[in-house]
Amino acid sequence: MMIFRSVLLATALLAVTAVAAFGQDGDDAIAPPVLRAKVAVADDVVRIGDIIDNAGTAAQIAIYRAPDLGTTGSLPTAQVLSVLQAHQVIGVDTRDIKAVSITRLSRLIEAKEIRLQVARALEHHSGLGDAANLSLTFDQDVQDLQFDASATGAIQPIATRYEPRSGRFDVGFEIGNDNNTTPVKLRFTGTAIETVEAVVLTRDVQRNEILKSSDVITERRPKAEIGSDAAARDAVVGMQMRRQLRAGQALRTTDLAKPDLVQRDDNVTLIYESTGLYLTIRGKALDSGAEGDIVSVLNLQSKRTISGVVIGRGQVAISVATPRLPTAIEIPASANVGSAETAAASVTASNSSPIAPKAE
Repeated sequence: MMIFRSVLLATALLAVTAVAAFGQDGDDAIAPPVLRAKVAVADDVVRIGDIIDNAGTAAQIAIYRAPDLGTTGSLPTAQVLSVLQAHQVIGVDTRDIKAVSITRLSRLIEAKEIRLQVARALEHHSGLGDAANLSLTFDQDVQDLQFDASATGAIQPIATRYEPRSGRFDVGFEIGNDNNTTPVKLRFTGTAIETVEAVVLTRDVQRNEILKSSDVITERRPKAEIGSDAAARDAVVGMQMRRQLRAGQALRTTDLAKPDLVQRDDNVTLIYESTGLYLTIRGKALDSGAEGDIVSVLNLQSKRTISGVVIGRGQVAISVATPRLPTAIEIPASANVGSAETAAASVTASNSSPIAPKAE
């Protein structure tokens, strides 16, 4: 019983101290301390003023270590009150809060942003191309990074080195802050390879095969592997292979040709078309050819070999020389023509060579 009374007496004394600390006069009294349910701190410590409203002169006293950057912790209210009482902060209105949530403010820089910044630092450096075409492999796995909330500056590259032969890079960055302290420094190393979009075979193909859409896919491949001769997907489908290739190989423009619409020894249709006239004759191709190629064809009726232009599958267009008409001669209107016979003689003489006398 005596111990209980002592506790009551101590509690009463603390209450009196609190009243003295926060004032007694009606209008001049300082508002009582009130507990906050959620707290966000930027420093690495939690102060009384962070978790208590109206903390008075005790506001700057540090009582807890803050959670890790970007994380949230929880403190039971009873534990908080115990710590506050140790610093003579009593009579706190808890508003029935069971626990205080404390979040450490930070600046998050995601891994994808770091990769982008490294690529931009290397862009057009020592012969490299655009940042979007660079494939980066880091010596250490790049993860999201958390920094103090005061580190609000831009990510600035301060040193960039790249060795074209090995592909090795070493890039340093600096991030400024609001409190004018030493900037945050970052460094990343690894290898960089310039890539190009390539059309890759999904199966083995033979020479003279015609490519279908399902025969190819698009991938990014090292530029050194493809060179500047990479074939575009929209220019591949429907083309004919010049040589045999295996699945997984990238296509170059030199690997492709227009498909042969006419095959050697195939029967073809010879077409002659002129104004008001359309003729077809059966023939046999003596050459293979793509659209626009000139091939030799055997006329199966006359057994003569003629040349024509491939215009479609199994179709060859031929042309027949048209006789050339004499060039009309224009007689000036000012000319003095005596008679029709004289004019005719003049025209004949001007369009022919001298005629030898006829032998009797």
